[in-house]
Order: sequence, then structure tokens, then C-alpha cells
Amino acid sequence: MSGESPALYESFDDRFRAGRCTNGDEGLEVLYTGCRWAEGPVYLPAWRQLIWSDIPNDRMLRWDEETGSVSVFRRSAGHTNGNTLDLEGRLVTCEQGNRRVTRTEHDGTITVLADRWQGKRLNSPNDATVKSDGSIWFSDPDFGITSDYEGYRAQSEIGSNNVYRIDPATGRVSLVADGFGAPNGLVFSPDERQLYVSDTQAGFIRVFDVRDDGTLSDGRVFAAAGARAAARFDNLRFDEDGRLWAAAMADGVHCYDPDGTLIGRLHVPEAVANISWGAAKRNRLFITAETSLYSLVMGVTGTHPTGPGRRPWLDPAR
Repeated sequence: MSGESPALYESFDDRFRAGRCTNGDEGLEVLYTGCRWAEGPVYLPAWRQLIWSDIPNDRMLRWDEETGSVSVFRRSAGHTNGNTLDLEGRLVTCEQGNRRVTRTEHDGTITVLADRWQGKRLNSPNDATVKSDGSIWFSDPDFGITSDYEGYRAQSEIGSNNVYRIDPATGRVSLVADGFGAPNGLVFSPDERQLYVSDTQAGFIRVFDVRDDGTLSDGRVFAAAGARAAARFDNLRFDEDGRLWAAAMADGVHCYDPDGTLIGRLHVPEAVANISWGAAKRNRLFITAETSLYSLVMGVTGTHPTGPGRRPWLDPAR
């Protein structure tokens, strides 16, 4: 019957179904709609809430799992994009408009973690991930300075789009990877031996080996959009079986086997910007896509947001 929406799950390889990737909800649940460009979801286990960004509207929103209600978490938020949690459960936020990475303390005050590299203002931090040693790694494309839509139009002081690391002891900002068109989502492998970074402009997901001293080596292509031109990669997440899930904008959510094979995808009715695992079992996938926040309870489980090992704040009832 013409005009029907495609099935939620699309399998390209037997490993997609064999790995329980299709054992979940039969349809996406719409939790909220009304954003201009939804981004950066992060689940707060202690509060059973999800916070995400609505970049052009310059606000952060909060969804409550207990009540299903949505409220404004922060307005005039610096055109925030990506969000994550640090080892103490504090909110780490990439503020495109303010061109900085910040941390929201437990008392609600905001600490600036990074706004410059070698004395030059950052472009517009986009996404961040936290390693189990407490270091914070973030991407810095120019999306927030190319126009006034998602930030404030300005010239880049650095002149390139890079990935940086914030040292947990000194706060020093160091450049760890360059040569990107537009670095975007980034995530560590479950064992933290590799860092995966999407390049939205180039249509690649690159992977680097992580040295003990916090530097990277052997950068190489893990996956390429290829003929799927709509798959402009954004945010990345791992599940506990080592599969990589990628927000592929107009091409849904891609699922990659550890060997780099595209084994399946999730169809989403809007362009996907970001994904995040949450809920008590970490088997609820939250998807921010254009105007809406979606969720999907799945048969797979996502990794911890801050590397291997348990964090006390992830299990507040224990």
C-alpha cells in the first residue's frame, strides 16, 4: 500500500536480528515536539529525567520520566548543543553561542571548563564525552559561528575545526586531533582504547587509538556514508555488545558491527541529530530529531556514559 511509513527496523545483515537489535518497541514514542532543532540528550539517573537542547530557541528542556511532563531547564542557555555527565554526575555542556564548555555544579552554579586554546577563542563546541580518568574530550566545529541561527556569526580565531582534551588535574586544553571538515559526535569504545569521531562534512566516522598519555594515534576511517549521501553522521553511542550506533541525520540511526559493517538501522520520521541511552536498565534509546524528542525501549543495553566500571550516581538506590 503506497504512502505507508517504513518499518522501524531495517536489517542489512543477519547480525542485526541475531544481536537482539530488533527486540524492542514496534514504534517510536514521541515524548515532545515543538523544538526548532533538538540536540544533546543526556539522562540523569538520580532524577530520572532527560535534559536536551533546543539550539535555535536558545533553551534547554527537561523531560520527567515519572510524570511525562516537559519544562524549561534553562533559557538563554548559550545556544547549547551536546550534553553529558562527568564522573560526579554533574552536567557538562557544549555552549555553541558562548563558544565554551561548561559544568553545572550540584548547587546550580556554572563553571567554565574551556573557552580558549592557545589564547584563541574556540569556534563553537559541539559534543563532549568523558573518559573514566575524568578527562573531558570535545569537538569544536564552526556550526555556531557560520550564522546567527545556532549561535552568533563570527570569524574563527583558530582557523580549523578540531577535537580537544581537558586535563582533569590541570584544566589544560590540548588539541588531540585535527584535519576534520566538521568534527561532531565522539565516543570512546567500551574499553576506552579507541576514540570514534564523526566528521559531518566529510561523511566519515574516524577512529583513533588512545595512548596512555592522553594523545591519539593511527587515525583511520571506520565507516563512510558512501552511496548513502543522506547519512551525514552526527552523534555516536556504543551498546554493551560493542556495536556502534550513529545518528545519521536524514538516514535514521545506523548500527555498525565492531568490524565496521553497517548491519541495520532505525527509521525516524525526522532528521536525527543525537542519541543517548537512559532509564534504569540503559536500554531506552532517546533520539533528538529536528523538532522532536523520541524514545525506544530496546532489547540491547547501552554503555555507561563515562567509561568502564560503575559510577555511584548511576545507581542511586544501591
